[in-house]
Amino acid sequence: MSEKSSSSGSDEDVDPESGQHVELGGVLSKWTNYIHGWQDRWVVLKNNTLSYYKSEDEREYGCRGSLCLSKAVIMPHEFDECRFDISVNDSVWYLRAEDPEHRLQWIESIELHKAESGYGSETSLRRHGSMLSLTSAASALSATSTSSFKKGHRLCEKLAEMETFRDILCRQVDTLQKYFDSCADAVSKDEFHRDKVVEEDEDEFPSTSRTDGEYNHNNNGSKEKLFSPASPKGINGIDFKGEAITFKATTAGILSTLSHCIELMVKREDSWQKRLDKELEKRRRVEDAYKSAMNELKKKSHYGGPDYEEGPNSLINEDEFFDAVEAALDRQDKIEEQSEKARIPRLTPAPPGDVYSSVGSHRFAAKVEDMVQNHMTYSLQDVGGDANWQLVIEEGEMKVYRREVEENGIVLDPLKATHSVKGVTGHEVCHYFWDTSVRMDWETTIENFNVVETLSDNAVIVYQTHKRVWPASQRDVLYLSAIRKILATNENDPDTWLVCNFSVDHDNAAPSNRCVRAKINVAMICQTLVSPPEGDKEISRDNILCKITYVANVNPGGWAPASVLRAVAKREYPKFLKRFTTYVQEKTAGKPILF
Repeated sequence: MSEKSSSSGSDEDVDPESGQHVELGGVLSKWTNYIHGWQDRWVVLKNNTLSYYKSEDEREYGCRGSLCLSKAVIMPHEFDECRFDISVNDSVWYLRAEDPEHRLQWIESIELHKAESGYGSETSLRRHGSMLSLTSAASALSATSTSSFKKGHRLCEKLAEMETFRDILCRQVDTLQKYFDSCADAVSKDEFHRDKVVEEDEDEFPSTSRTDGEYNHNNNGSKEKLFSPASPKGINGIDFKGEAITFKATTAGILSTLSHCIELMVKREDSWQKRLDKELEKRRRVEDAYKSAMNELKKKSHYGGPDYEEGPNSLINEDEFFDAVEAALDRQDKIEEQSEKARIPRLTPAPPGDVYSSVGSHRFAAKVEDMVQNHMTYSLQDVGGDANWQLVIEEGEMKVYRREVEENGIVLDPLKATHSVKGVTGHEVCHYFWDTSVRMDWETTIENFNVVETLSDNAVIVYQTHKRVWPASQRDVLYLSAIRKILATNENDPDTWLVCNFSVDHDNAAPSNRCVRAKINVAMICQTLVSPPEGDKEISRDNILCKITYVANVNPGGWAPASVLRAVAKREYPKFLKRFTTYVQEKTAGKPILF
C-alpha cells in the first residue's frame, strides 16, 4: 500500500530559549480498524506528544487522538520498510510513511522528543525541581509512621508519655540552668571579696574583738575570712536537692518508657515481618497476574491490527485465520437474513432478446467477442471425464467442480458449477444477473458499487467493493459486464444466453491503497429446455427448465492461506448460486414467460 507523507517543518530545530523542539507535522497513513484499513491522517509531533487529526484543515476541531512519548516504544517494522509502530502500554499506533527516508526522519524526531522528556535530562530537572522529592519523602514518612503506629494503642500511649516526659525534662533543664548560672555568679563574687579581705589584713593590725567563726588562722600565721555555708534553699530560693531528685525521676521515667517501647517494637517485629512477607507474596502474585493480563490484553488489542492481516508474514495461523473468516461470514449471513425481510422488491421488465444479439461498436467490442467465444467453446465442455476437475459439492441438481491452480503462492482455482432450475428461462436468469438496478437485491457480498461507464445497451463497466471479511483485506473489482444472446446453429438446439464479467482498467477507477484489486473472469451461461405441454394447453412455467453453467476464475490479488480460500469458495459458491436462482424464481413467479 502506498502512503503519503509530506512533512511541514521536517528539519526539526531547537528553540534556544525554551530548550524544546519546534512542531513537526505531516501526513502519515494510520491503521484505523479492520474495516477501513489504512487512512491518511495529519500527524503532529509537539511538546513530547504525538497527535493526529483527520486532515490538516480540521486541526481547529481538535485531535482525534494523542500519545505521550515519555514511555513510548517505537518499533520499525521488520518487513515493511515504510511502517513503524508506536506503543504505550496497551495502546498501539500503526503508521506508514511515504518511503523509508521519511520513516527514518519521523522515528529520529520522535526519539529525540522522547529523550528530551526523560526525567534525567536537564530540562526535566529545571521543570520538576527538588521540592517534589522532599514533598514525596515527607509524605511517604508520614504515611509510614501513621500506618505503623495506629494499629498499636499501647505503643501510642508510650509515645504520649515520652512527649510528656520531654516537656517536664525541658522545664527542669531550664531550672537547673538558672541554678548553675547563679552558682557561677556567686563563686565569682566570693573570690573577689576574699581577695579584698586578704589585702586589708596585710595593711592593718589584727583585731581582738573577732569571733572564732569570722577568721581562720593558717599554719603560716595568715588568716582568711570564713563565710557561712549556703542555706538549704540554695541561691535565689532554688531547691537544688529537690530539683536533682525530680530530674533523676524524670530521666528514670524516660528510660523506663523507652524500654517499654523497645519491648513492644521487638514483640511486634515478628508480626510485622510476617505481614510484610504476606504482602510481598500478594504483590508478587498480583504483578504476575497483571503481566499475564497485560499480555492477553495486548494480544486482544492488537488482534485485528495490520500484523494479523493476510500475508506471508501474518502473525495469525491458518486455523485462526479460517475461524475468523468463518465467524465473519456467519455474521454477514445473519445480517442478510434480517435485511431480506425488509427488502422492497423492484420491478425491472426485461427488454426483448433482440437487443442483446448484437456485439456493439464500443472500444471493448472485440474483447467482449473473444470472451464470449472462449466461454462458448470451453466453459460448456463436459467435465465428467476430465481428471483435473474435482467434484467438491453435490446438492440435488447442483454440482460444483474445482481445479487446483497456484501461481507464486496465490490460489487461482477455477470453479465450475452446473445447475438446473425449474420455472425460469435463460433469458430471465441472465437478465437479473446482469441488471445493475437489482444487483443489491440478491448480491450480499457487495458493500457498494457504481456504473463507471455505459458502453452500449448490453455492456457496462462496473466498479464494486466487497464487504470485508477480517482478517482478509478488503477487495474491490473493476470489470466489464456484457450480456449476449447466442443463436443456435441447429434448429433442434436451444438458444444460449450468456453474461460475461471480466476485469478491465479505467481512468475513473484506479486502484487505491484502501482495497486489494482482484481480477475476475466470470460467466453465467444459460439454456432453456421446454417440455411439450399436455394436449392443447399453453406452455407454462411448469414446462420450462433452465440449465445453468457458471464458471469463475478469480485472482484474489493478494496472499491468503490456500486452505482458507478453498474452504471459503466451497462454502460460498453454492450458497450464492442457490440464493440467486431462488431470487429469480420469486421475481418471475406469476409473470409472462420471457424466452
